[in-house]
Amino acid sequence: MASIALLGVPLDLGASRRGVEMGPSAVRLARLASRLEQLGHTVVDTGDVPVPTRETLRLERGIDFLPTITGVCRDIAQRTAALVRNGQLPLVLGGDHSLAAGSVAGVATALAERQQRLGLIWLDAHADLNTPTSTRSGNVHGMPVAHLLGHGDRDMASLAQPAPAIRPEHVVIIGARDLDQGERANAREFGVTIYTMRDVDERGLRAVLGEAIDRVSDGTAGLHVSLDLDFVDPREAPGVGTPVRGGATFREAHLAMETLWDTGRVVAMDLVEVNPVLDEVNHTAELAVGLMASAFGQRIL
Repeated sequence: MASIALLGVPLDLGASRRGVEMGPSAVRLARLASRLEQLGHTVVDTGDVPVPTRETLRLERGIDFLPTITGVCRDIAQRTAALVRNGQLPLVLGGDHSLAAGSVAGVATALAERQQRLGLIWLDAHADLNTPTSTRSGNVHGMPVAHLLGHGDRDMASLAQPAPAIRPEHVVIIGARDLDQGERANAREFGVTIYTMRDVDERGLRAVLGEAIDRVSDGTAGLHVSLDLDFVDPREAPGVGTPVRGGATFREAHLAMETLWDTGRVVAMDLVEVNPVLDEVNHTAELAVGLMASAFGQRIL
């Protein structure tokens, strides 16, 4: 059984739509902690990371929020590193996906202190490989993977000690189906492995996920799983920050979580982009809690 530490990050500065800042509360209201405790885990809720609101910052363009987001991510990195050092498994609740630039960096830092490397499984409709110079939208939640690899803004890319947080051969993105031209170019340049939804359609999620796990486990001591709920098709998960049709089915999403838990290698997890404003009676948050139950050992039999 795991010692799980919940960490809320009510961050919406990286996204263009409001609402994801309420994601941590929605997931908590869907009884995440008790669901995990029923599986035998020890769960401690460490509260929320302080995040400034858009109204107090008085900025207009998405990219203008980058310094503030970097500061929030630095705080997240310090907290997740401390949790891992303490033998706990951070479960970071978002908030938009830019927070992962901090959560992954912190876990990577703690492992590096043991002379170990971290593998990253990124479950997302988007590759999040933009940089401040390649982005068209300016939205920082489309940039965390690039920064974790050491590209883009110097401050954001150096949150891990040592930086970069992750090597390209230790990153796999699964479920991508909405990449812009800049991301496609960056994907080729950065050398990360991406399994699109076409790969999932043609080969099946189990084969894709098995190959991905083998890839990111080679030379690493553990896996950080970063789950954007838009990985799931919006028919199942309507309340997400940036929905894209054609995502994983309900069962595929649970299979992914179950398979990752079976590895025994998960050391941290992000659960991001739940947007109650766009949801239907908290349906997406309840789905998210069910997926976390599968991710932490719940089985049908």
